[in-house]
Amino acid sequence: MNGTLELYGDLFAELDRLQQSFEQVFRPGGASSIRTLPRRTFPVINVGSTPDAIEVVALVPGVDPDELQLTIDKGLLVIAGERKDDAPSDKENIAVYAQERFKGAFRRVVSLPDDADPARIDASCRDGLLRVTVARREASKPRQITVS
Repeated sequence: MNGTLELYGDLFAELDRLQQSFEQVFRPGGASSIRTLPRRTFPVINVGSTPDAIEVVALVPGVDPDELQLTIDKGLLVIAGERKDDAPSDKENIAVYAQERFKGAFRRVVSLPDDADPARIDASCRDGLLRVTVARREASKPRQITVS
C-alpha cells in the first residue's frame, strides 16, 4: 500500500509539472492568473490601478500587522513577514495527516509601473487584508491643455 501512495504522489507531481509546461507554452510572457502561481505562494495578491494610484491587496490572514515589512526600492514593492504556526501546542496527541495552511517566512515582490511615486505610499491591514496604495506621479497624469 505504501508503494501505491508514493506512485500517486509522483503521478500528481508529474501532472502538475505538465500543466505548468502547457501554461508556459500557451501563455508566453506569463499570465496574470492566480492559477499560474506555484503552490504555497503566500500571500496571494491582487494588483490593480486607478487613474490616481496603484492598488496592491495581499491576503495575510493569521499574520500580525506589526510583523509585516514593506519596502519600496527601484520600482519594486516588497511584502515580507512570517506566519506563525497556529496548531495547538499539545502536539503529542495530534497526528496531522493533511496540512494546507502555509506557515513560515514569506516574501512577495511586486513590480510597480514607472509612474508610481514611492514618496506617496499608504498601507493598512485589517481582518487579514493588507492594502497598499501607491500614488501616481502628478506629471504622469493626463491633463487638459487649452489652445489660445
